[in-house]
Parts: sequence; C-alpha cells; structure tokens
Amino acid sequence: MYQFFVDPTQINIGDKRITILGGDVNHIKNVLRMKIGEEIAVSDGQDGKEYRCGILSLEEDCILCELRFIKEDGVELPSRIYLLQGLPKTDKMEMIVQKAVELGAYQVIPVATRRSVVKLEEKKAAARVSRWQAIAEAAAKQSKRRVIPRVQQVMSFRQALDYIKEMPVKLIPYELAGDMDRTREILEGLKPGQDIAVFIGPEGGFEEAEIAEAMEAGVIPITLGKRILRTETAGMTLLSWLMYRLEGEADAD
Repeated sequence: MYQFFVDPTQINIGDKRITILGGDVNHIKNVLRMKIGEEIAVSDGQDGKEYRCGILSLEEDCILCELRFIKEDGVELPSRIYLLQGLPKTDKMEMIVQKAVELGAYQVIPVATRRSVVKLEEKKAAARVSRWQAIAEAAAKQSKRRVIPRVQQVMSFRQALDYIKEMPVKLIPYELAGDMDRTREILEGLKPGQDIAVFIGPEGGFEEAEIAEAMEAGVIPITLGKRILRTETAGMTLLSWLMYRLEGEADAD
C-alpha cells in the first residue's frame, strides 16, 4: 500500500476528508495511475498515526480522499534516537540519512568536527540540509514511518553537546573505549521512553580532546567491537543494536 505525508491542516477528522496537495498529486495520477476507490495510507508526519483512506476524486490540483479508519499501533521506536553525525566526505551523508530513517532515528544532526574534511559555507549547508530532508521524507515513506525525521542544520561539536545536554542517554563509539561487556551493560539498561543521543565521528574519527569534552558533558564512550568501522557503518551498527534492544523491551512489556 502506498503512503503519503500531508500537513495536519489537510486532515479533517470531522468530515472524514483528507486532501493531498503538491507533488504527490502528479505522482498518484500520472505515475502510479491510481483510480477512485483505491486505498492509501496518509500520515501527517507528527502524531504517529496512520490515516487509512480511499480516493474519492482526482482533481487537477489535489486528490480528495475519504477517511476510513485510523491506525495507532506502534510503528515508531519507543524512544527518540538523535543521530549526531560527523560530516563525511562526498555523498555518504545521503546514504547515512536514508538508512538512519529506515532504522528509526528521530532526528539527524550533521556535526562539523575538527577532523571533518567537508567544510560547508552557510549557503551551501542550507542547500545540503534541504536535500537531506527530502531524502529523509522519501525514506520515511518507503519504510512506512508515521513521522518524518527532521534533519537539523549543521552544528559545531560544542553546539551539538549543548543541544543534547538534557537527554538521559548520550553515547559515543570510540576505538579506545572499554570492552564489549560494558557496551552490553549500557544497552541492556536502556528503557523505552528515554531520549538517546548517538555521536558518530567522521572518517578520521574524533580527536581525543573532543572525546574528553564529550565525557565532561556526560557522554559515555562505548565500543562497537574489535574492528574499526567506517563512519557510514558505525552509526548503522549502533542504530540497529538500539532498535533491537528497544523494540524487544517494548514487546516484553
């Protein structure tokens, strides 16, 4: 079943009507060639609900739909995960955003670290973030997410630490961190509902001074194993572990 995102104002619960606008109109009519009566899923990208509806009419500039029922079962992870990704080279960030959304990340925050090779000027950074946000929305549609994860503007390492300072769980994979038993202990202690911040370094990793600064801010270094992982692999590894742990804990409850 196809899923589309709309603004909350386009959902009229009282009249059981949903209006689809923008680029999805052409996609539904001319690419998917959908017909009146076909069922689609609609989300507003915010409340976590799926609005199941049928197509009533295919207008020139909108698609009118009839609301059939609302699904509120938990598709989203029971905790909000914030991926703070050190800016990588070339187009790796696009793949990182896509896979992070598929794995359940709530937000992606690009971080300019000391070893980040990529240096983005303000105008170029805004264009990149806009591109990454579009990728996040497409990935949310593909993976049947009920919310559209937000890609924040590029932050410095200090700004990123300030941004997540109130979060109860803050993790940073580091090759000199303790053994796997410590990582396992931390993950097993996670509880649904906790906000979790995950720092991932760029290709060159974090400088020792950055690790020290992070630890002073309450960020806990952990290991991802004996092998050195690429920046695009490290975040996906930890997000996968978190997804497995959090969904397993939620199912047990």
